[in-house]
Amino acid sequence: MTSETVTVPAHEVALAGDLTVPGADVPAVVLFAHGSGSSRHSPRNQAVAAELNRVGLGTLLLDLLSEREEHEDARSGRHRFDIGLLAGRLVDTIDWLERQGGKRGWGEDLPVGLFGASTGAAAALVAAAERPRRVYAVVSRGGRPDLAGEWLPRVEAPVLLIVGGADELVLGLNEEAAARLAAPHRIHVVPGATHLFPEPGALEEVATAAGDWFRERLGTGAQGA
Repeated sequence: MTSETVTVPAHEVALAGDLTVPGADVPAVVLFAHGSGSSRHSPRNQAVAAELNRVGLGTLLLDLLSEREEHEDARSGRHRFDIGLLAGRLVDTIDWLERQGGKRGWGEDLPVGLFGASTGAAAALVAAAERPRRVYAVVSRGGRPDLAGEWLPRVEAPVLLIVGGADELVLGLNEEAAARLAAPHRIHVVPGATHLFPEPGALEEVATAAGDWFRERLGTGAQGA
């Protein structure tokens, strides 16, 4: 298992990311899109990433905003809901992973999964629709897939929507978004959990559900739990 901090060029900015891979024969990499006001240091996303690494999948936790944009966003909040901006940077990162596959010996056709939280889920779905041959699966955690709007019917990758049972507003928004998905999809409700899944065992259930979804769809190289 190797971990490193990487810099991903995304048009006019350079994005910081933490890349972890189990080895040169990694079967797939899951790219994380954090939610509004969060970063690649999100303890919730890090916990899910650790579970994915445990079952043999690579992970890339990415800051979707530059440091300057983070400072601007802290004052105005104007970037965190710019789904087009965030999705464009995920697309750039998917393309970067393809180039890295050739350089690092993974293969340029390495499957990519997307894990989105909150507004990052909408950006992940838009990116999946824009790169249908590269993205093999999508997972949303407490996400706002409804913000993907007209892109929802264009998503081809199978989608897992994980929502807390006590997060009633977001659960309703996920159900509405699911009705617009043409791709295979499922809603996984974590009983009694609220938006950030702080309840005992809730985040562990999220990580297990995400690991199973990705492991079944991102190639046979990943290990069984």
